[in-house]
Amino acid sequence: MPLDPEVAAFLESQKASPPRSSLDIEATRKLMRRNAAHSGHPPALAGVEDLHLSETLNARQYWPTKSDTLPLIVYFHGGRFISGDLESHDPLCRQLAHATNCRVLAVDYRLSPEHPFPAAADDADTALAWAMANSASTALMGDSAGANLAAVAANGYHGSAQMAAQVLVYPMIDATCSLVSHREFSTGYGPTSQDMQRGWHEYLQDKADPRNPRVSPLYQDDLRHLPSTLVITAEYDALRDEGELYARKIEAAGVSVTCHRYAGAIHGFFTMQGVLRLAREALQESAAFLRGRCR
Repeated sequence: MPLDPEVAAFLESQKASPPRSSLDIEATRKLMRRNAAHSGHPPALAGVEDLHLSETLNARQYWPTKSDTLPLIVYFHGGRFISGDLESHDPLCRQLAHATNCRVLAVDYRLSPEHPFPAAADDADTALAWAMANSASTALMGDSAGANLAAVAANGYHGSAQMAAQVLVYPMIDATCSLVSHREFSTGYGPTSQDMQRGWHEYLQDKADPRNPRVSPLYQDDLRHLPSTLVITAEYDALRDEGELYARKIEAAGVSVTCHRYAGAIHGFFTMQGVLRLAREALQESAAFLRGRCR
C-alpha cells in the first residue's frame, strides 16, 4: 500500500533536514535526542530512578505504581548501535510503563565506535541477569539495534527462571544486510539500508563475523527456549525481511510468535507516538501482548 498519510506528511516536514548519512557521530546522537520530541507527552508515573547495574552500565527504572511485585520489562533503545540513550527514549519508556502497568528498565548500553562489539551485547546480558535477580516475571523489548540486543540476551539465557515474553520492534538482526528489503530500500524513506550498514560498520569494525549469532540473531540455530514473541515490522523498511524471517524461524522452533507488519510505515515509526496514529497502535499492541504474559 502507499505510505500512511501521516507518515508521508512527516517525511515532507523533514525534507529540509540533512540526510542521516551526512551526519557525524555526535550530530547523529544529537538528532536522536531531539527526535524524542516526536514521542508525545509522557504520562505521570509513581517513580523514576537512575541505577548503576555495574561499574560501566547505567539504567533507568520506571514505576507506574510503587509495588515491588510488578513485572519488569527490560528495554533496549534503538540507534544503530551508535546513538540513543536514556533521554532519547525516556518518553517512550514512560508510556510503556503506563500502558503495561509494569516496571520498565531502560538500559544505557555502551555505544560504538567507542565501544564496539561485544560491548553492547555484554551489557544486554548484564541487564537481563540483573532483571532476573530483581523480578519474578521479566520480559525483553527493544527497537532496531535495541531489538538486536533483546534477541541476543534472550538467545543467550538458559537459566532456570522463565522469561515471560520478548517484543522485537523492526529488529536489526542481520549484519549481512543481504535480504531483498535491503535492496528495495537501499535509499529512500527514513533510515535506509545505507544507514543500517553504517551502524554495522561502526559496531563490528571488521573484527567480527557478521553471521555470529551474538552479532546477528537471525543466524541463531536453536530457538526452542525462547519465550512467547511479538515481532513488529514496517512495510517501508530495509529491516522488514530479516524481522519477518526471524519470526518464521521462531515459529518453526515451536515457540508462540506473532508477527505484525505495519502497512505504510517506515523505520523509526514506533517512537513517534505524538505524530503517528500507527505508532500509538503499535504501542498498544505491544502493551496488550506484554500484559497478557507478564504476571
